[in-house]
Amino acid sequence: MRRMINQLIFSVLLIVILISCQNASENKKVEPISTTQISADLTKNSPVQSTTVKEHPGKAVYEKECLTCHQTDGSGVPNMHPPLGPESWVGKDPKELIAIMMKGLSGKIEVNGEVYKNFMPSHAKLSDEEIADVLSYIRSSFGNNFGPVTAQMVSKIRSGR
Repeated sequence: MRRMINQLIFSVLLIVILISCQNASENKKVEPISTTQISADLTKNSPVQSTTVKEHPGKAVYEKECLTCHQTDGSGVPNMHPPLGPESWVGKDPKELIAIMMKGLSGKIEVNGEVYKNFMPSHAKLSDEEIADVLSYIRSSFGNNFGPVTAQMVSKIRSGR
């Protein structure tokens, strides 16, 4: 008799559990969310972006071609590579800077009273736009406030005009 009562209690509990699980699953139907809704939710919940500062197009060229020798801040490497600050050649005639980029530079040069003898390779492989961008970047960075260099200026020097 005791065994029958235990089986009856177990059966009733099992039925109650099955019914409650079935009701819970019926109430929680999952509906697909559209990609539009997901996008809207992400946009709504993402932090507000302040005005984006556009990076100078010459910075990427500088980082690829010039940074190793002239450093992130344009300070150069003492006794090896000259700085690119206001007291350097950066403020000179852009034609000279373009020629240096196109032909490279070797021999002894003096910048800010310090002598540099290291070699700078030609960067003639760069496009007119890339040379103009990197020189404009240098002429407006590292404490410099000199005018930009245009691709047309580079093109003239490249063609020998």
